[in-house]
Amino acid sequence: MKWVECPRDSWQGFAGLIPTEVKVAYLKRLLEAGFSHLDLTSLVSPHWVPQHADAERVLAQLPAPEGREYLVIVANEKGLERALAAPQVTSVGYPFSISETFQRKNLNRGIAESWAVVARMAEQAQDRLRFVVYLSMGFGNPYGDPWSPDLPVEFVGRLRALGIREIALADTYGVATAQTIGETLSAVAQVFGPLSLGAHLHSRPEGTLEKVQAVLDSGIRWLEGALGGIGGCPFAGDSLVGNLASETVIPYLEERGLGVGVRLEALQELAQEAARLRAWYG
Repeated sequence: MKWVECPRDSWQGFAGLIPTEVKVAYLKRLLEAGFSHLDLTSLVSPHWVPQHADAERVLAQLPAPEGREYLVIVANEKGLERALAAPQVTSVGYPFSISETFQRKNLNRGIAESWAVVARMAEQAQDRLRFVVYLSMGFGNPYGDPWSPDLPVEFVGRLRALGIREIALADTYGVATAQTIGETLSAVAQVFGPLSLGAHLHSRPEGTLEKVQAVLDSGIRWLEGALGGIGGCPFAGDSLVGNLASETVIPYLEERGLGVGVRLEALQELAQEAARLRAWYG
């Protein structure tokens, strides 16, 4: 089972800037607790995401990956160039929305133009970095843009044709039901198999485990979340919608024989630390 811990997602919407040394100390605690897949930071313009303006400084102060995954989010080829120049980075993630409206809102370009960008970036990253595509609005959208389970299947097929293996569907808006999540992921996994497919979900706390089980039932074994359930979807219109809470999901996975290598006894203390950071800087 692969669990990606996402402090980048937790922090990017905080109003106050977290000092670099505080970020580094927290990330090192995650590594010490056994988190081996980290979504660390964004290599994007500080104008859009000021919280991660210190991305390279944070990366430079972390221990060598040594088999762990250090992933950064990029929005364009300039971001990929920065990732290629940062020796600690092992993976880059590119958010590619199935919704035309959200793709334009998020990256200021439409879907048709984005296909060419993705193709170039995948080629540039080849042999140096893992290239991960996050299909945002993967389970529907609030804009009235076309969506059905067939649409993610189509997008995954086009990405695989470009040689891109690592693809995660994201419930960006955080309102997809467990049934929708299960049906969509099963449709994709039935065509392409569950390997190298993931799910990045947002949820109210009471819906978390039902959604996790829907992912597991589809055969997919790659999930993402954040301690304390912090972060997620600032425009969902529901303050209780956040990332899947690591301290809730990881023990649930362990009980089902799907360990992720994290020390369970460290989870509550780390969740409290994540909550303190939100109280101080959020």
